[in-house]
Amino acid sequence: MLLSEQSYQKIDSELSKYPEDKRQSSLIAALAIAQEENSWLSPEIIEEVASYIGIPPIVAQEVATFYNMFNTEHKCKNKISICTNLPCALRGSVIVANYLKNKLGIDFHETTPDHSFTLLESECAGACGDAPVILINNKHMCIKMTEEKVDLLIDTLKKESGE
Repeated sequence: MLLSEQSYQKIDSELSKYPEDKRQSSLIAALAIAQEENSWLSPEIIEEVASYIGIPPIVAQEVATFYNMFNTEHKCKNKISICTNLPCALRGSVIVANYLKNKLGIDFHETTPDHSFTLLESECAGACGDAPVILINNKHMCIKMTEEKVDLLIDTLKKESGE
């Protein structure tokens, strides 16, 4: 067993929402639970989740690698995803993204040398009215981002990480 009993209980709760022949429907929730516990999804964890649900491991692997909310590499403490779709771009996300790149010294899909930050370009975050939008670790949405707000955000994340 690669996950805690609490994680298996949460997965069981998700499984209970679907008929026995539709267990695969709980896959995204199950992967999210596993990632919450481990901060990323190793090949072994993905296989464990697939086995527990009763689906082929390749199906779980395909889902885990398709959605950018899942981390299939253990890269960083803080994943920063910025929406650059048209509504956000029209409201300044490209400017904020370039500022983030310069501030962190990395490009999209790269990680800082100290493994503190990974920067991703994301698809629509569904908050176009609050653009530009940044999502931190798939959980905390930051809205109406400016260069000043980015500075504050990065400083806060560094402090929370003990840097």
